[in-house]
Amino acid sequence: MATQDYRLNHRIRVPEVRLIDEKGEQHGVVATNEAKRLAQDAGLDLVEVSPNARPPVCKIMDFGKFKYQQRKKDRKGGKKGSTGLKEMRVRPAISDHDLSYRLTDGRKFLEEGHKVQIVCIFRGRQMAHPEHGYDVMRRVSSNLEDLSKIEVPARMAGRRMTMMLSALTADQRRKKAKELEERDKRAAEEAARNPGEKRALEQAQAANAQSVPKPAPVEPAVEPAVEPAVEPAVEPAVEPAVELAVEPAVEPAV
Repeated sequence: MATQDYRLNHRIRVPEVRLIDEKGEQHGVVATNEAKRLAQDAGLDLVEVSPNARPPVCKIMDFGKFKYQQRKKDRKGGKKGSTGLKEMRVRPAISDHDLSYRLTDGRKFLEEGHKVQIVCIFRGRQMAHPEHGYDVMRRVSSNLEDLSKIEVPARMAGRRMTMMLSALTADQRRKKAKELEERDKRAAEEAARNPGEKRALEQAQAANAQSVPKPAPVEPAVEPAVEPAVEPAVEPAVEPAVELAVEPAVEPAV
């Protein structure tokens, strides 16, 4: 509603209103004349801010200051609404932690109404696996689907893979939020209707694991016992007998 369309003071002709004072406090439903008196006592205006409510919501305020703030807000909103092209760079092997930071920037750009080009750079052997880049692009578009739509799908050109996202309008966001809510609800209902599917799958996987024959245990090779070497007995050396020299008897001199 433009500022010149607000009704205030004597132009408010309904018998009662829901009143908010200049401090933002709620006073509930009061008679319109009482609300006008309170505004006059405060030296301010009684402004009808929500005419379609039942009863209408009125607020006590300085209407001149309010108009100035509204014009300033409108100018700021016009600048914010100007769209441009922002770039968000990722890698084929990007970690979840790093991707979360990139997604925060991408979400900010889309909320400001910008288009966002996602660029995935390949290096060296990564060129042999373009599917890794497509997987990253799917993760990005899935995480930002509540704010954007794919304007240009992911495509490879040289060492670069690119994808273009454009921001949804406010109406499109509300519609998308409803679609996502309904999708999550259907998924929850489907899971509730088939609670045994997961259990049956786990049981089948366990049965398959049991049916696979296990390889026979390999016994360690037994090395033949090595008998200790027996050293030959060494006989002690026999020393040759030594004959004593016998001195001849000496006869005494006569």
